[in-house]
Amino acid sequence: MRNKMFFVLAGGAAALAMAAPASAQTDDAPFDGPYVGGSLGYDFQPKGGNDSIQFDRNLDGTYGDTLTLAAPQANGNTNAFQPGFCRGQANGTSAANGCRQNKDGTGYAARIGFDKQFGAIVVGAVGEFGKSEIRDSVTGFSTTPASYTFTREVDYDASARLRLGFAANKTLFYGTGGVAYAKVDHSFETSNTANAFSSSGKNDAWGYVVGGGVEQKVGSNFSVGLEYQYKTLKDDDYTVRAGNTGTTAATNPFLLGNAQGTDLQRSDDRLKSHSVRAVAAFRF
Repeated sequence: MRNKMFFVLAGGAAALAMAAPASAQTDDAPFDGPYVGGSLGYDFQPKGGNDSIQFDRNLDGTYGDTLTLAAPQANGNTNAFQPGFCRGQANGTSAANGCRQNKDGTGYAARIGFDKQFGAIVVGAVGEFGKSEIRDSVTGFSTTPASYTFTREVDYDASARLRLGFAANKTLFYGTGGVAYAKVDHSFETSNTANAFSSSGKNDAWGYVVGGGVEQKVGSNFSVGLEYQYKTLKDDDYTVRAGNTGTTAATNPFLLGNAQGTDLQRSDDRLKSHSVRAVAAFRF
């Protein structure tokens, strides 16, 4: 990840350096009017966190129940998920195998915007539509042993933002923020073959995005720059039900609280990401 970020930043810095000589041309309002452009860079997720899987045993819509075993184990344990949880995708059925790290990746988007320059102050609005290749998973391990993995990926995303900046000759320093949206693809994997599993939920996630950047005018119509964004999306509607295959034992932990089964949901309802991107724009 660090190598990819270095190349993005180095490429953007080189573009700014090459653009600097063009700043000598006269233009009373270099950041005024409509523009179209795009961005390309690297998106990555915050590390750490305590994401896990939550349970609703009696199907009352309230999560946080402990999934218990029909009888204690030899060591006295009654928690069916005593082995615990980890962020990422399971390497095997046992907690001892651990999890693969979540995936960071390329982010890219097209954008259209409008700026109005008042002296050195620039105010504007921009809309963006693109794709992020991040993948976010969490896995739980039961005493069976078996693994249960929730994964979410961004199909596409969009944002509508305001921005406010200060122009020093042909260089603009700005902050930006607004509403963010993503179409999120969910999936569930398990090595459990004793239960039947079904999923439900919407794929729409809404939130906000904030950030800032620097933009350098190149000639009369083009600009290039570097931009950082932080985005957080609320994604709390996807659930999985562990039920009866028709031959599942009544003593199965997922059926003990309710014969219809148990609902599972990941505990972290926020999809968060950082982005560092090179940007370019053509002004009309």
